[in-house]
Amino acid sequence: MGVSVREYARRRGVSHVAVLKAIKAGRISREPDGTIEPETADAQWDAGTDPAKRRPSKRTAAEAPPEDSGAVSGPVTVEPVAQTGGATFTQARTAHEIAKAQRARIQVQRLKEEVVDKARATAVVFRLARQERDAWVNWPSRVAALMASELGVEAHAMQKVLETHVRAHLSELADVRPEFR
Repeated sequence: MGVSVREYARRRGVSHVAVLKAIKAGRISREPDGTIEPETADAQWDAGTDPAKRRPSKRTAAEAPPEDSGAVSGPVTVEPVAQTGGATFTQARTAHEIAKAQRARIQVQRLKEEVVDKARATAVVFRLARQERDAWVNWPSRVAALMASELGVEAHAMQKVLETHVRAHLSELADVRPEFR
């Protein structure tokens, strides 16, 4: 059997308007008969309230749940989202703080030049690959006459054969796609 809004507000140590706002916002729920189940509502109220902004309730020490020391041991993990589909304030705050810490770590790595911008790296690799390709395309015309004289063949024929094989090899290399994650 639940209690009225005013009775729950008295037990909780808040105004009945605060309880009505919590009901309207969906932070606590009413029973089908319109009353409020105090234990259920207390759990819902505590789960949806920022612990830093929580006022001490007027409940007696026997009624109040034991307080957490706030000490964190081991790695921080985010608790699974409640069955209602929404996260508690604590879960949302924890996820937000973890994201901020990761973003700060990445910024520090950038300042230390341990992290490279993906677009910049791609542009540098593309520029280097193009320079390498251009050097190979021009190579047969530079060395064909020297190779032809060493082998005793016609220079023009040697250049055509070299160009054909260099271009075939370059087309094989063009299929290689670097992947940056």
